[in-house]
Amino acid sequence: MNTVILIGASTGGPRALQTVLRGMPPLDASIVLVQHMPEYISGPFRNTLAGLTEMQVVIATDRMGLEPGTVYIAPGGIHLTLEGNTQLRLVQGPKVCFVRPSIDVAMKSLQQKPGSRIIGVILTGMGQDGAEGITHIKKAGGITIAQDEKSSTIYGMPRAAVQTGSVDHVLPLERVQSKLIGLAGVLLKPRSGG
Repeated sequence: MNTVILIGASTGGPRALQTVLRGMPPLDASIVLVQHMPEYISGPFRNTLAGLTEMQVVIATDRMGLEPGTVYIAPGGIHLTLEGNTQLRLVQGPKVCFVRPSIDVAMKSLQQKPGSRIIGVILTGMGQDGAEGITHIKKAGGITIAQDEKSSTIYGMPRAAVQTGSVDHVLPLERVQSKLIGLAGVLLKPRSGG
C-alpha cells in the first residue's frame, strides 16, 4: 500500500509541525509538508525537523520519487504537485489563496488510485488555503484531519477546512502524531543478517 500524508500549515505551522514530528518513528508512508514560508527558510526548517524524527527529512526537488519513511518539504516560492501519487513536481504558476506554494494546489493533485491511500491534514494558519484540497481528498476516498481551535495559533485554515464538511477527524495538535501512526503504521526495518 502506497500511503501519502499531505500536511498543510501556515501561521504557527513551524512550531506545530515540530510537535507532530517530534519523536515520530519512520512511518510506512511518505509525508509531504506544504508550509507557507519564504524560500530562504526551507534549509534551516529542514535541519530543525530532521533533528526531531527518525524519518529522513528532505527538501523536495522536481521529479523526486516518494519513498516511505521520508518527509518532503515543499520549497518556498514554487507550487508542489504530485504526479500519480508517487512523484513530486515543482511548478511555476500564480499564487493561489495569496500563497505559493499552495496547499490546495498540492492536495488537488492527489488521485484516487488502487493500492494508494491518501491522508490530508490541515494545521494552524490564516486564510482558507487547503479547504478545497481537503474536499478533493475526501471525494477521492482519502482520510482528512484538521487541528482543533484550542490548539491552533490561528484557526483560519482549519476552520475553513472543517466548514466544508469534509473533515473526518478534528484533533488537538498533540494527538495528530498518534493518529497518523495509527493510520499509516510504522515502517518495519529489514532485519540484517539471517
